[in-house]
Amino acid sequence: MKLHIRHFEQSDLKDLAEIYSYPSVTENTSQVPFLSSSDVEKFFQSPTDYILVAELDNKVIGHISLIMSNKPREKHSASLAIAVHPDSHGKGVGRQLLTEAINQADKWLNILRLELEVYPENKAALSLYQKFGFEIEGEKKCCSFKDGKFSNLLLLSRLNMSV
Repeated sequence: MKLHIRHFEQSDLKDLAEIYSYPSVTENTSQVPFLSSSDVEKFFQSPTDYILVAELDNKVIGHISLIMSNKPREKHSASLAIAVHPDSHGKGVGRQLLTEAINQADKWLNILRLELEVYPENKAALSLYQKFGFEIEGEKKCCSFKDGKFSNLLLLSRLNMSV
């Protein structure tokens, strides 16, 4: 079946809660394992965020969120958050979600700057982001507590220089 990228709907929350129930997903986010469905629902409540989902065989298997800045002088910036079901890792779902999120940001949402944070050891994600033109801007030292120890996060951004 063909992967379908579309806008998020409230009916997608059950599938998204399942995705975030996997420790292999939450370990690469700022969240703790074993999130409740109501905790996951809160991620998708901001009316200003632009959220896309990847659907395969009527099941949501991933999402990407453009978290729009509410600061007047940063309206041209958005942060990215992405998660893909573990059964679909390495199958191009993240690539397709990122492709469409960048298309929306560049061509429809007037976003100049996309930014995100990634753990340095998450090589697959780091490689994907860099293929899309994201560059490392810096590193936050010991800013996250993960698996019993403090971890660093890389700060990445992509500028749409065509605007």
